[in-house]
Amino acid sequence: MLRQIGVEGIVTALHDEPVGAVWTVEKINEMKAYIESFGLRWSVVESLPVSEQIKYAGPDRDRLIENYKISLANLGKCGIKTICYNFMPVIDWVRTELEHPMPDGTLSLYFDYARFAYFDMKILGRKDAEKDFPADVVAKVEDLDKIIAEEEKQQLIDTIITKTQGFVNGPLGDAAGSPVAKFKELMRPYEGMTKDGLRANMKYFLEAVMPVCDEYDINMCVHPDDPPMPVFGMPRLVCNADDIRWFLGAVDNFHNGLTFCAGSLSAGAHNDVVAMAREFAPRTHFVHMRSCDLLSGGDFVEAPHVGSKVNLVDLVEIFEDTGRNLPMRVDHGKTMLGDEKVGYNPGYTFHGRMLALGQVEGMMAAVRHLKQR
Repeated sequence: MLRQIGVEGIVTALHDEPVGAVWTVEKINEMKAYIESFGLRWSVVESLPVSEQIKYAGPDRDRLIENYKISLANLGKCGIKTICYNFMPVIDWVRTELEHPMPDGTLSLYFDYARFAYFDMKILGRKDAEKDFPADVVAKVEDLDKIIAEEEKQQLIDTIITKTQGFVNGPLGDAAGSPVAKFKELMRPYEGMTKDGLRANMKYFLEAVMPVCDEYDINMCVHPDDPPMPVFGMPRLVCNADDIRWFLGAVDNFHNGLTFCAGSLSAGAHNDVVAMAREFAPRTHFVHMRSCDLLSGGDFVEAPHVGSKVNLVDLVEIFEDTGRNLPMRVDHGKTMLGDEKVGYNPGYTFHGRMLALGQVEGMMAAVRHLKQR
């Protein structure tokens, strides 16, 4: 099916391997051979997960970094050279609604800032959480608390924790007890963690793995924070241009690079996504093509691949100009044409992403044609 719709390379991982385990040459080659049996190639690993203990400098940090280095070397030996990862504490990405109705009848992912604040303040019950939100948002939370139904509270838990984080951190639903309690347990090691502290841990990790990357010509590319702001009182490191300049300069090695996720970056009103693409294209190793539309009050919605806040044609042109044939994927897509009945992971629908792939492939063809004129 993927080959039929124009996919050339596969972005995947050894999802059955526990976080922190060594990826063996045998298991890597097994996956690689499976992909190649369909005439495709394994282009990008997304993700080789960074253990939480590496992020918060736990007692097993050095052992886990050694495991990571072995996995990287094994990937290099198998010819897989682009590794996407993130350094986000605990939570990978946050939305408050997974099936938001759009005017054309499709469904999209949505972030409601007031409901996110409600989850933080009233469901998670994080100490002093109200200090992290504007006064008008706190007021909306108090108003919402008077009318919100238990069913909607459960839906927020299901959306923010269970569905979007369960496949990242393992089971967080009923089988593992209270998902809220489990989530709080995962957050606990970050209590008191500052941005500078997390930066120091990221630099420690990158300095440790760069020699392996140099040996095997492996490009590490960190994914921006999604959304690009601190969440649940934990610092975030890849939210804006200054953040990207910091980590690229902290370990100034070509192999230390960026996954340019236009969708994550465009969710922040502070980001000029096209200008950032121009600035960071030389150190971008992987591209996620999508965009968000910003709404009032801090809300945003994942937008169609054409006609959104960010003109993706501009990004295609910028990254084509690098001359490095960067791997690009469409990232999230709409839910449409029965996708909602299949049970795909949120954002990873087949028909919605097929449409997006066709749109981005058309952009690429147009840009290349115009450059040849």
